Amino acid sequence: MLKLFSMRLPFWAIFVFALLAQAFVPSCAAALRWGGDSEGGFPYIFPNPENHDQLIGFEVDIVDEIAAYLGKKPVYVNNAWDNLIPGLNRGLYDMAINGLEVTPEHEEAVSFSIPYYKTFLQLAVRRENSDIIDLESCRGRVVGTLKESYAQVVLQKLGDVEIRTYTNAASNAYEDLQNGRIDAALFDFPIALYSAGFNPEIKFVGPPIGEITYAIAVTKGNGGLLRDINQTLVQLRDSGKLREIYDRWNLWNPMMAAEFGDYSPRRVPGTRYDQWIEAQAPGITLSARLERYAGFLPDFGRAAIVTMKVSMTAMLIAILLGIALVIARVFAPKWIVSISAAFIEFIRGTPVLIQLFFIFYGLPNIGVRLSPFWAGAIGLGINYAAYEAEIYRAGLFAIPSTQWEAALALGMTRWQAMREVMLPQAARVVIPPITNDFISLLKDSSLVSIITMVDLTKMYGQLAATYYDYFGSGIIVAFIYLLIGLPFVKFSRYAERRLAEQDKDGKRKHEGNFYKMSARWR
Repeated sequence: MLKLFSMRLPFWAIFVFALLAQAFVPSCAAALRWGGDSEGGFPYIFPNPENHDQLIGFEVDIVDEIAAYLGKKPVYVNNAWDNLIPGLNRGLYDMAINGLEVTPEHEEAVSFSIPYYKTFLQLAVRRENSDIIDLESCRGRVVGTLKESYAQVVLQKLGDVEIRTYTNAASNAYEDLQNGRIDAALFDFPIALYSAGFNPEIKFVGPPIGEITYAIAVTKGNGGLLRDINQTLVQLRDSGKLREIYDRWNLWNPMMAAEFGDYSPRRVPGTRYDQWIEAQAPGITLSARLERYAGFLPDFGRAAIVTMKVSMTAMLIAILLGIALVIARVFAPKWIVSISAAFIEFIRGTPVLIQLFFIFYGLPNIGVRLSPFWAGAIGLGINYAAYEAEIYRAGLFAIPSTQWEAALALGMTRWQAMREVMLPQAARVVIPPITNDFISLLKDSSLVSIITMVDLTKMYGQLAATYYDYFGSGIIVAFIYLLIGLPFVKFSRYAERRLAEQDKDGKRKHEGNFYKMSARWR
């Protein structure tokens, strides 16, 4: 049956069918969809160093317990940390849990469960630094912290501090601290413990700062799910499951002891923390490092397929829409020309990142909900269509106007003249810049990670942050992007040669016809 299906349908039809199937597969009714950010998300949510297909973290353990208690299957949806609440309100998942802080601003947008964890801010400096001993000592210094977090608010209130914000991977901040790019780092204690607690070049200074409350976020009005989550958290607390999870990850602290009224010694060894420390041990051998990189390849391969599918679909949209725009701009009535020109200038004049945010998070406000795949493909396609239209216009204007006039004089319609005379010649002119556009689009496709898709760049960020290795894995990803783009460069050169040969054959044919006609007249 599959063989018969593939024989009767062309490849492009199968490709389109597969994309549509991916976009519209219904979700399981018994699933508990939850959102988080696994890039640099240790110890909350991050890929297991021993099995990259598995997510681990103390919040993963909590979600698993909640799902089991509710009789549902947990389904993870990746999203950028600062987009978790917009994604929740858009309906991408049922709940969000990723160190979300209970703040008045967040409470205006979503409903929170009862707290499942309390912690504090921890200040870190380089080992040799003796000038910064507490938060007040940070005045006049450069301090790194997480974007849109409680720590950023604390630093802003302190004043006279140059704040460097990081979007998700806190490991980048501690790497900058170690390399002297910033003077201190201020993060939630779990982040500080897992990002720098094992680093001999960094030390923690000062007393605990402030109090941070983590809770699970659900959409306002979803009281049923909120009630179920609260009941489950109470059950997990009373049964000792939560304490067991925190002990396992070495995250039990005096605040949690006061919250739970449990001051007993640790019941479970910090096995997960010990495993994490062991995974970050320096001095890894070359063979072990190469073996690790080999383990990255399946993950990079799956992510590269996502990148290719989005890029190719977006480029197809860009080409078709670009052709329609240039025809409207060059040959349509003046009012259509004005609309086409205004559209092109507006799209070219606004950042593609803003356009993707608008399509994915803005359009649902008026009832238009696109899957992450189609939102990314359409957003990139529309953006590049504006550039394609200008390339095609330049290609058309490169053809002498006398050919257009001659075609019309021979009795061709405007559409026939465009299709038979102008477009074939313009194609040879525009192929090189079209190829260049596709290579650029391939790289810009990394922006789809902001709308929950795990592409090649996002996978690189996740694995590099997990192992603190941006060098070797970065070289691998760069090489993969190069390999993806090379076939299209080769095809472009082949198409140029073929069109050049056709031009030569056409000239020889026309010259032969001219000589035959001249002989008759003689």
